[in-house]
Amino acid sequence: MTSREIVRLNLTHGGAQRPGFDFDGGRRQDILWATLSPSRRWAQRRWREGDFEYYDDAWGNVWHRKPNMSEVGEVCQPVLKDWRRLDTFVLPDFDDPARYAAMAAFFREDRQEHFRMVFLPLWIFAVCRYLRKMEIYLIDLIEYPEEIDRLHARVAALTERVLRRCAAAGADGVFFCEDWGVQDRPLVSPQMFRERFAPHYRRLTAAAHECGLKVVMHSCGNNTQLLEDFAETGLDGFQFDQPAVYDMPALAAFLRKKKIGLHAPLDIQRVLPTGDRALIEREARRMVDLFRGGLILKNYPDLKGIGVKPEWDQWAYEAFLAAAGPGL
Repeated sequence: MTSREIVRLNLTHGGAQRPGFDFDGGRRQDILWATLSPSRRWAQRRWREGDFEYYDDAWGNVWHRKPNMSEVGEVCQPVLKDWRRLDTFVLPDFDDPARYAAMAAFFREDRQEHFRMVFLPLWIFAVCRYLRKMEIYLIDLIEYPEEIDRLHARVAALTERVLRRCAAAGADGVFFCEDWGVQDRPLVSPQMFRERFAPHYRRLTAAAHECGLKVVMHSCGNNTQLLEDFAETGLDGFQFDQPAVYDMPALAAFLRKKKIGLHAPLDIQRVLPTGDRALIEREARRMVDLFRGGLILKNYPDLKGIGVKPEWDQWAYEAFLAAAGPGL
């Protein structure tokens, strides 16, 4: 089987002979990653004021951070301070055809038949929470439902155009980030998700599937209460960096039933940071056993940020390889 076939079959529980692998550093890699080329009309600005560095993003939000303490920081000046700007603020040019030319060429040059995945710069919750600021946006979901629906519709329309551009460039799948959860629960109720978000998810996954794209969502935290709703919208894969925050046998059974793949490293909160080789190797084997048939294994890219030494990550990788069995 080619890498493309392996990843597709793991996303559909279609009888893959082994898990997929998504590891950097010259290790096993079944996925070829790409993203959009830089904008022709926007370039980021950065400046210092006192102890803070400031910068803008493609949407017009201004962020601030303390250098040497935070890589990203937080939004301090959202572009939508006033709802009166809702219908007039300018959306980024993510749908500019020129931003997909290099991606198409990159995919055409692939001779190893990888699964071609695009890292998307947008999705509904990921974008809109910053356009108003997170704490304000969560209140808006209750107090300003009409404005929220209009905002979501604008972002969803742009996202759909982006999906179609990705498919035309030769992608097999798209990946987006929506951090829905905290340690023990999601940030919104299932009812709120169904009312304000699920219709847009269904629209976008349907558009992606129409174009032949698989759709994989990253989310942090424990989203057990939303899993049924996520599945109902048509998502093909979940990228969870903290699989151990879930009841893992129950999660594995759920994913098999719904035919949704898991794209995950060894748990970055409860397992990898321990540095306990026996635990790391045991949990790696357990993870492969639990999710076999619908599993794409990966490394976590920011080991320093989670206090993990490279050799601990390598222990997990080697244990994954051994547990995966023949077919590599």
